[in-house]
Amino acid sequence: MPTDPSEDFFTELDKRCHLIRRYILDERFISRFQPEDIRWAVTAYIRYGGKRLRPAILLFSCGAVGGDENIAVPAAAAVEIFHTWTLVHDDIIDRDPLRRGQATVHQHYCDRCREINNNYKLTHEEAKHYGTSIAILTGDIQHGWGISMMAELSTRFGVDPLVTLDLINELDTSVLNTLVEGEVLDIQFSQLDIDSLTPQKIEDMLWKKTGALYEFCGRAGASIGTGRRDDPQVNAVAKFAALCGTAFQLQDDILGVIGQEETLGKPIGSDLREGKRTLVVYTAYHNAGDRERRRIMRVLGNQNASETDVLETIKLLRDLGGIDSVAARAKTLIEEARPLLDAIPDSPYRNLLYQWADFLINREF
Repeated sequence: MPTDPSEDFFTELDKRCHLIRRYILDERFISRFQPEDIRWAVTAYIRYGGKRLRPAILLFSCGAVGGDENIAVPAAAAVEIFHTWTLVHDDIIDRDPLRRGQATVHQHYCDRCREINNNYKLTHEEAKHYGTSIAILTGDIQHGWGISMMAELSTRFGVDPLVTLDLINELDTSVLNTLVEGEVLDIQFSQLDIDSLTPQKIEDMLWKKTGALYEFCGRAGASIGTGRRDDPQVNAVAKFAALCGTAFQLQDDILGVIGQEETLGKPIGSDLREGKRTLVVYTAYHNAGDRERRRIMRVLGNQNASETDVLETIKLLRDLGGIDSVAARAKTLIEEARPLLDAIPDSPYRNLLYQWADFLINREF
């Protein structure tokens, strides 16, 4: 069993990344979208780049149970688009100006309106509202596009329609509701006293925000590969992906503190300014004395916090054990996940799943 992602893993990941990108950006899809602002927006984040981890886990899961990953491509592309609409809306909620180092959809159209203000004659607030409106509508289009794309499993690739319908139903009901619940909890937690939270509540919120969609990717890929929904191998891969997905989000929270802006593609400290009650913040806060707690709370949720204050708080989170504790928890989840793959035969695909799990907690982006 590998302990670190190999060059082969990154090569295989890149192959799936390019495959999904080509499938999504096919002209038969792009030609549907009008007007031009929407056409640009619905594909912007796809063109910005990214590793396409969710589609990759779906395709690897299909192959790991003996299926042909080529017939799962529509589902993998659908998951990527479904995930993308949540990012577009999430960027509005978090007021983030950057995604993968470039302007978020709402920020792009706010800036664009201001640049051509002589034509639109919009005030700053009107331009901001226009950008937000376009981003909301972009997410709406992407949501429907993802579901339509999932249907191609049967209409173009011959997957049993009952399997396809079951996956569509799960994605657009239980997964959707779980993701939204997680996002709502994230917003609500940022308004609560840290002492009212627990590590279990925070981790449950993270699973709902991130782990649930990864679990669906594992289940969808394995279901397509076996042609069955209720199967021990399908359930094992789904649970594996769920645990890894939560570990991914824990690592994401760590990177939000210690990562480099040019690598992450978003401002360092944005989660602190948004007041997010991450497990990193929770752990450091509960390890802190009164003076240190006051310093943390002076920055947490303060949109006007200076860069100096943010950097000092980041150092404090590290010194108080927030980083090390959360990193250890992410590794524990991966260790819990690995034995679940004993339920499926040894194969190059299973090896890729193991390496994917290791990548999640060792990544720097």
